[in-house]
Amino acid sequence: MCGIRTSWNTVGDGEFFCEECGGDRNYRRRTGRRRFAVLGVPVLPRGCTGPVIECASCQTHFGTEVLDRPTTSRFSGMLRDAVHTVALAVLSAGGTDSREVLDRAVYAVRAAGYVDCTAVQLVDLVEALEADTGRFMPQVNPEGTLLAIEIHEAIDPLTPHLLPSGRESILVQAARIALADGPYTPAETEVLGTVGDALALDPADTARLLSTARTVP
Repeated sequence: MCGIRTSWNTVGDGEFFCEECGGDRNYRRRTGRRRFAVLGVPVLPRGCTGPVIECASCQTHFGTEVLDRPTTSRFSGMLRDAVHTVALAVLSAGGTDSREVLDRAVYAVRAAGYVDCTAVQLVDLVEALEADTGRFMPQVNPEGTLLAIEIHEAIDPLTPHLLPSGRESILVQAARIALADGPYTPAETEVLGTVGDALALDPADTARLLSTARTVP
């Protein structure tokens, strides 16, 4: 007979990951006005509500924080770019002369989503970056600051959305690239430590994973 009725107004839209549907869906960002209704007829205003995120498919309402989670397609892109950047960083630290190292790097980058990646492309990118800024040249950038910034820029946005096993997997994958031609060099160890830091791994866990990677086929 009587109750609170909400009149919704759409103020924006976009795409998000719907937890209820389990996939990427369109959404409507909505605000509402609450009114006391009698026999379905609004009588007295009872303030505003929202904003909420309404799934266009299942109509479930979520808090706006749901938009902090990347869509599946966005997450895939972030992961692809992070693995690509890490592979380039390891190659820049250890060199691109080893065929085994290049093959391992190409395998990792392709598995992450760059299916057309080739060894020639990776070598060209490393050389182009060196020629462009000197960011990988010890005599120009002795502390590796620019390389560390590149790694953090690629990984930091991804890290909060990865499970611990996913973060560890990225580091081990990078370590296996470095180990493809023999033990870690000091430069490779430094780069891998930066990767572990960007992945929010405890230094002890990073050391453990780098040691474990030596025994992974």
